[in-house]
Amino acid sequence: MIKKILPLFVLLFTFTLANAQFKVKDLANKAKKEVNKIKDGGNPLSQDEIGKGLKEALNNGVGEAVDFLSKEGGYKNSIYKITMPPEAQKVTKKLKNVPGFNNVEANLIAKMNEAAEIAAKKAKPIFVNAIKQMSFKDAMNILMGEDNAATAYLKSTTYKSLYAEFMPVIQSALDEVNAREYWRGAVKAYNKIPFVDKANPELDDHVNRSALDGMFKLIQKKEEGIRNDVGMRNTDLLKKVFAKQDKKND
Repeated sequence: MIKKILPLFVLLFTFTLANAQFKVKDLANKAKKEVNKIKDGGNPLSQDEIGKGLKEALNNGVGEAVDFLSKEGGYKNSIYKITMPPEAQKVTKKLKNVPGFNNVEANLIAKMNEAAEIAAKKAKPIFVNAIKQMSFKDAMNILMGEDNAATAYLKSTTYKSLYAEFMPVIQSALDEVNAREYWRGAVKAYNKIPFVDKANPELDDHVNRSALDGMFKLIQKKEEGIRNDVGMRNTDLLKKVFAKQDKKND
């Protein structure tokens, strides 16, 4: 009789224990959800809030970056200063002792940065349009991603189109400050020097890429700031949305 009852008792005990463990786990999950609700101010974030919060953060960061770089001296007087392309340095080095071209490098750097500052004024609408196209999935991946996730997303989805849009602006801006004409004169003078390899480095591409790279670096700096500095979250929506990001490391 005992032999028959014992297996039944063991089975019943095992079932009871498993059921108790399930209830404990279920209670723990519910408790965790309630804690998260409290951290979210009692209201879980909706998809719409997450999307709007990320777009607000991106628009703020992009706007500040563009405004900074498009002002006079925005590139030239900052760490995003555009310098001469390596292939052009052989030209400027040779021309230092040629009358009329002794300051060729300094003059060209000033003109290239001025062109980039003019072009930067055209960037904001392009970025804003790209941000509008961001899906909820994109927003969640950005929110819970690395410190540069938003910048990486913008760069991967807009760099080629931005480059194409920037090029005529860069070319026009370079012409506005006579940089291309100045450079053609410098190259012409250089090519008259005996026994040198003829040179004609392309300024347009160099200024375009350098301007965009500097802009993305500044946008990334803004992104890292809002992710890591609570004080930079200057609206209730930003505070609420990025509080969710903060919890991923809890």
